[in-house]
Amino acid sequence: MKWIYAAALALVCAGALLAFQKPFREYYSEEGYNNFPKPPDYRVPADFVFARMMYPQGPWGIFAFLFRNDWRKGNSAWTNDYPRSDRHFVLALRRLTRIDVRSVEQSVDPFDGDEIFNWPFLYCAGPDQWNFTADQYAKVREYLARGGFILGDDFWGASDWAYFQRNMARLLPGKPIVEIPNSDAIFHTVFDLDHRYQVSGQWSLGGLPYLNGGSDPHWRAIYDDKQRIYFAVLFNHDTGDSWEWADDPTYPEKYSALGIRTGVNYIVYAMTH
Repeated sequence: MKWIYAAALALVCAGALLAFQKPFREYYSEEGYNNFPKPPDYRVPADFVFARMMYPQGPWGIFAFLFRNDWRKGNSAWTNDYPRSDRHFVLALRRLTRIDVRSVEQSVDPFDGDEIFNWPFLYCAGPDQWNFTADQYAKVREYLARGGFILGDDFWGASDWAYFQRNMARLLPGKPIVEIPNSDAIFHTVFDLDHRYQVSGQWSLGGLPYLNGGSDPHWRAIYDDKQRIYFAVLFNHDTGDSWEWADDPTYPEKYSALGIRTGVNYIVYAMTH
């Protein structure tokens, strides 16, 4: 029962922050979802909001050449699968939990004043793509130290992993990136995820289920000094696609089944640990 009380307290605190958060705003998506319909209740506030991390990207990664726009205006690497992925996942989070979830996501600029500290959970597409200044790394480091949680997703192969390791060495120097043991609570908060497999994207239909040589799936994390995960990564997975294409009959159900359950577990873990 302890985690239930902790969840209630966390959600009350999240609700108290609503008055300080930036209003909802849509950005241009690099996948062309610029006219994706908003749900009728998108203006209705809620206790929890799925927050997507915006970021400036560097000239590296397997798709970096596509993303050379002003990241503050969208149409950039952080918008991968946005907003279709986010809105589909929010529907699943509403159906599978009792969390009061807003029907639309929030895109969060971590470097806009203290805005980052209003969002206890951030989803980041392509965490290998970061190109931060020292001050920007310090801001994100402070966010994690205050109890924030970042979930990185959708990066593949040895080259992307090398970029990610470099970023983490600057963000959290001396903190190892480790495989999450199966016994960790993050795999058992809502669903028991003992049977895990690679979650591939819609792009893999009829071809290889991985990119950039990333054939081995990993569930990795960085733990804080209290052995709490505060930065988790789904490496060699496209979890965002598993949300984005969950309503498409041509997309394998097994990918969405695991991808959605993983997202639910990670959010509940982040809000209760």
